[in-house]
Amino acid sequence: MGRMTSFLIVALLMGCASPSRDMLGAVRRDVTVDGMRFAVFRADTEVQVIRLSYATRAERGQVPGRMLRAIRQVTGCTIIPNSLRSEGGPGSAVVRADLRCPDPPQPG
Repeated sequence: MGRMTSFLIVALLMGCASPSRDMLGAVRRDVTVDGMRFAVFRADTEVQVIRLSYATRAERGQVPGRMLRAIRQVTGCTIIPNSLRSEGGPGSAVVRADLRCPDPPQPG
Protein backbone atom coordinates (compact mmCIF):
# COMPACT_ATOMS: atom_id res chain seq x y z
CA MET A 1 0.00 0.00 0.00
CA GLY A 2 2.79 2.45 0.87
CA ARG A 3 4.61 1.83 -2.40
CA MET A 4 1.45 2.50 -4.43
CA THR A 5 0.77 5.73 -2.52
CA SER A 6 4.32 6.93 -3.16
CA PHE A 7 3.98 6.12 -6.86
CA LEU A 8 0.71 8.04 -7.12
CA ILE A 9 2.16 11.10 -5.39
CA VAL A 10 5.19 11.12 -7.68
CA ALA A 11 2.97 10.62 -10.76
CA LEU A 12 0.73 13.53 -9.74
CA LEU A 13 3.68 15.83 -9.10
CA MET A 14 5.26 14.93 -12.43
CA GLY A 15 1.99 15.55 -14.25
CA CYS A 16 1.53 19.01 -12.80
CA ALA A 17 3.83 20.69 -15.31
CA SER A 18 3.88 18.15 -18.10
CA PRO A 19 2.14 18.87 -21.39
CA SER A 20 -0.53 16.68 -22.94
CA ARG A 21 0.74 13.68 -24.88
CA ASP A 22 0.30 15.39 -28.23
CA MET A 23 2.44 18.31 -26.99
CA LEU A 24 5.34 16.22 -25.61
CA GLY A 25 7.79 17.50 -28.24
CA ALA A 26 6.81 21.12 -27.64
CA VAL A 27 9.28 23.73 -26.42
CA ARG A 28 8.69 24.76 -22.80
CA ARG A 29 9.24 28.27 -21.51
CA ASP A 30 8.42 29.37 -17.98
CA VAL A 31 7.14 32.89 -17.44
CA THR A 32 5.77 34.99 -14.57
CA VAL A 33 2.86 37.37 -15.14
CA ASP A 34 1.79 39.62 -12.25
CA GLY A 35 3.44 37.26 -9.77
CA MET A 36 1.79 34.11 -11.16
CA ARG A 37 4.00 31.46 -12.76
CA PHE A 38 3.10 29.58 -15.95
CA ALA A 39 4.69 26.90 -18.12
CA VAL A 40 4.01 27.62 -21.80
CA PHE A 41 4.42 24.80 -24.32
CA ARG A 42 4.45 25.76 -27.99
CA ALA A 43 4.23 23.38 -30.95
CA ASP A 44 4.01 25.24 -34.26
CA THR A 45 0.72 27.20 -34.13
CA GLU A 46 -0.70 25.58 -30.99
CA VAL A 47 0.10 26.41 -27.39
CA GLN A 48 -0.69 24.85 -24.03
CA VAL A 49 -0.35 26.80 -20.77
CA ILE A 50 -0.16 25.32 -17.30
CA ARG A 51 -0.57 27.51 -14.23
CA LEU A 52 2.19 26.62 -11.79
CA SER A 53 1.24 28.98 -8.97
CA TYR A 54 -1.61 28.56 -6.52
CA ALA A 55 -4.57 30.84 -7.23
CA THR A 56 -6.80 31.95 -4.40
CA ARG A 57 -10.53 32.20 -4.97
CA ALA A 58 -10.17 35.97 -5.32
CA GLU A 59 -7.43 35.56 -7.97
CA ARG A 60 -9.20 32.97 -10.12
CA GLY A 61 -11.01 35.56 -12.21
CA GLN A 62 -7.67 37.08 -13.23
CA VAL A 63 -6.08 33.78 -14.32
CA PRO A 64 -7.44 33.63 -17.92
CA GLY A 65 -6.17 37.14 -18.71
CA ARG A 66 -2.78 36.33 -17.23
CA MET A 67 -2.64 33.13 -19.29
CA LEU A 68 -3.32 35.12 -22.45
CA ARG A 69 -0.54 37.56 -21.55
CA ALA A 70 1.83 34.65 -20.87
CA ILE A 71 1.08 33.20 -24.31
CA ARG A 72 1.70 36.52 -26.07
CA GLN A 73 4.84 37.21 -24.04
CA VAL A 74 6.41 33.81 -24.79
CA THR A 75 5.34 33.32 -28.41
CA GLY A 76 5.05 36.85 -29.82
CA CYS A 77 2.01 35.54 -31.72
CA THR A 78 -1.63 36.57 -31.84
CA ILE A 79 -4.12 34.22 -30.21
CA ILE A 80 -6.84 33.28 -32.69
CA PRO A 81 -10.15 34.62 -31.32
CA ASN A 82 -12.34 32.04 -29.57
CA SER A 83 -9.62 29.38 -29.73
CA LEU A 84 -8.78 29.45 -26.00
CA ARG A 85 -10.14 26.26 -24.43
CA SER A 86 -9.83 24.88 -20.95
CA GLU A 87 -8.68 21.33 -20.37
CA GLY A 88 -10.38 20.00 -17.29
CA GLY A 89 -13.35 22.31 -17.01
CA PRO A 90 -13.87 25.80 -15.62
CA GLY A 91 -11.15 26.96 -13.28
CA SER A 92 -8.68 24.48 -14.74
CA ALA A 93 -4.98 25.22 -14.49
CA VAL A 94 -4.48 24.09 -18.11
CA VAL A 95 -5.61 25.82 -21.31
CA ARG A 96 -4.84 25.50 -25.00
CA ALA A 97 -5.08 28.01 -27.83
CA ASP A 98 -4.36 28.32 -31.53
CA LEU A 99 -1.89 30.95 -32.70
CA ARG A 100 -1.49 33.21 -35.71
CA CYS A 101 2.18 34.00 -36.03
CA PRO A 102 3.98 36.30 -38.41
CA ASP A 103 5.60 34.52 -41.33
CA PRO A 104 9.37 34.30 -40.97
CA PRO A 105 11.29 36.51 -43.37
CA GLN A 106 12.02 34.87 -46.71
CA PRO A 107 15.67 34.78 -47.84
CA GLY A 108 16.77 36.88 -50.73
